[in-house]
Amino acid sequence: MTVTARPVRRWLARAALPLVLTLAATAAPAQAAAPSASASAGINDFSCRPSSAHPEPVVLLHGTFATWYEDLNYLQADLAARGYCTFALTYGAYDGFPLVGGLKPVAVSNLEIKEYVERVRAATGAAKVSVVGHSEGGLQALYLAKMQGIQSHIKAVVAIAPPTHGTDAARLVDLGDKVLGRGTLDHIAATLGIPVLSDEFPGGPAIVALNDGPVAQPGIAYTVISSRYDELVTPTETAFVREPGVDNRYVQDSCPLDPVGHIGEAYDLNVWHLVRNALDPSRATPILICAVGSPG
Repeated sequence: MTVTARPVRRWLARAALPLVLTLAATAAPAQAAAPSASASAGINDFSCRPSSAHPEPVVLLHGTFATWYEDLNYLQADLAARGYCTFALTYGAYDGFPLVGGLKPVAVSNLEIKEYVERVRAATGAAKVSVVGHSEGGLQALYLAKMQGIQSHIKAVVAIAPPTHGTDAARLVDLGDKVLGRGTLDHIAATLGIPVLSDEFPGGPAIVALNDGPVAQPGIAYTVISSRYDELVTPTETAFVREPGVDNRYVQDSCPLDPVGHIGEAYDLNVWHLVRNALDPSRATPILICAVGSPG
């Protein structure tokens, strides 16, 4: 029986931290072929030329255990259908196994993302890009804008549920620190081939570097979106960048009854609406009819 990529990722996303904390082995995700890029829809089409209505290409960054074609792929298609040139890559994957990305340390993957952004700019002729990321992808977007010296090349950062200040994963990291110690947790994460987890814990190298001084950089529009019911980036407040000029918002500020959880935020129609508003604030509209997202 063939196992599809999304259920595997849902299982991994929920189970990864408990597995790390209990020394259990990770399960290998099922193989799935990546769909071909759709040039006509403005998806990963390096011949796409941004329109006057949407002059900045949008680069989308997936989360841990995901790929470009399984996480923000539906949001990417929605933006492309609305006239954006959109681009996404699978970053942080190991050679010979491209089916799961976002595994390497943030600083390593971030160089890969920087190169991709510069490739997008060169191909499209755009002076700037906007970057949208989910979960680790949101952390990567914030890190990219601050750490890679390309602030002048980024128009907007939209981070969906990023572990900006490190996640305690519903207190599991706190428990692991007490029982095993942070050094042991880091060793386990590295042994399992998921060193990025150490970056996402409170006090991790990427978290420390990102929060050394202001996160938000001059000239970049920042929006951070989270859910009050996010079960993986916890406390949920840890996602936000409480600095001048940053628009921090919960999905429930617009749609109080939306129970959307961490993974569901990538697919939530209310989140998509907020992302579109952030990318094009001059045409922002309120959410008049709220959808009900996945609580997981």
